[in-house]
Amino acid sequence: MEDNNGQDKILREQAIAAAIKYYDFKHKISKAFTPGDRIPYAGRIFDEKEVAALVDSSLDFWLTTGRYAERFESEFAQFLGVQHCSLTNSGSSANLLAFMALTSPKLGERRIQKGDEVITVAAGFPTTVAPVIQFGAIPVFVDVSFPTYNIDCSQLEYALSEKTKAVMVAHTLGNPFDIAAVKSFCDRHRLWLIEDNCDALGSKYLYKGEWRYTGTIGDIGTSSFYPPHHMTMGEGGAVYTDDMMLKRLVESFRDWGRDCWCPSGKDGTCSNRFGQQFGELPFGYDHKYVYSHFGYNLKVTDMQAAIGCAQMGKLPSFIEARRNNWKLLRDGLAGMEDRFILPEPTENSEPSWFGFLLTVREGFGFTRERMVDRLEKKGIQTRMLFAGNLIKHPCFDEMRTTGSGYRVIGDLETTNRIMRDTFWVGVYPGMTAEMAGYMVDVMRNF
Repeated sequence: MEDNNGQDKILREQAIAAAIKYYDFKHKISKAFTPGDRIPYAGRIFDEKEVAALVDSSLDFWLTTGRYAERFESEFAQFLGVQHCSLTNSGSSANLLAFMALTSPKLGERRIQKGDEVITVAAGFPTTVAPVIQFGAIPVFVDVSFPTYNIDCSQLEYALSEKTKAVMVAHTLGNPFDIAAVKSFCDRHRLWLIEDNCDALGSKYLYKGEWRYTGTIGDIGTSSFYPPHHMTMGEGGAVYTDDMMLKRLVESFRDWGRDCWCPSGKDGTCSNRFGQQFGELPFGYDHKYVYSHFGYNLKVTDMQAAIGCAQMGKLPSFIEARRNNWKLLRDGLAGMEDRFILPEPTENSEPSWFGFLLTVREGFGFTRERMVDRLEKKGIQTRMLFAGNLIKHPCFDEMRTTGSGYRVIGDLETTNRIMRDTFWVGVYPGMTAEMAGYMVDVMRNF
């Protein structure tokens, strides 16, 4: 046995060394920036550590969630300062699980049921809202406000009804929404708060005199590890909370809806696997095959988690780079407020920026389309603020026709303005000061 272990270690080290050698040949490229080179809005940043971890995991051939996933959940929860982290296969799945957990009958009168309402915004990414609609609850859309591009908290009370059960909203491009106002509103009316933190990993907010990471102040927070995000697993996401009941509900929906909470490949965590009564099943029916919810299979693979473990060590430097790059653009465009609505951090926040937002002001002889066309032709990749106004998209056509399925508070004037006039450029860690300076020059010389 000792010989086998020794041979395994030697062969594993050789395989990893070969993979690192390939990384050095294929991926370790350093090229000075030349004006006109493509500047992406985002991208994966990795080195030999991610490659080594990926190969190490693949050699186990466990394939599903395993030791690396368990390690990542522990380290990520510790980084954020929360009790529980549950990995999943994407940020969209994280939002789905966060919402579906709140529909569980185990929550009693606080559970979200079909026809209940959830306050959100239309100026964002669709998967913040899709779980609400897919379940049969009613999204209630309120406007956002400049220059933070976040939810207009003055509209929350107008959106409230006897059917309201939750607020589910994202921190726009890393800029925290006014968490104190939203959390106070939720607490007063006994509502759930889901923080979609997929674009804001590492952002901080001063809450009740304590700096806390966004995603950790509401009942549930979510993250995405898609390549453009603050760190990556390729695909991947996480749901986190301080509430053990919510953790178990998230993992039940993630793991086929089962009642059991045993990790993959393990039995008997509850120490009473064959000694309980569930519903109309025979007494002692195997707890591993008891289903409390209509769930999914949204687990992460251990190979994804292995990449995430290597990325965790880089996360603080990624966050700092994003803040520095955002500042370079903000300082470089100072004085152009007459032509652009420039972004501003929310009061009492330290954003970990996902991008740099600009809204073209009216009356200066150029449009967003002309500016975006100019930037793209100069090699600078741009993006819209996701859906702009989600309810204007084809997926809402039938709902608009029938006049049911959602409510809107006011005229969403700022949301519509964002849809027409707003775009953003990148601040990701692969961007250099030379790139930022070039971007500023292109915009100033337009």
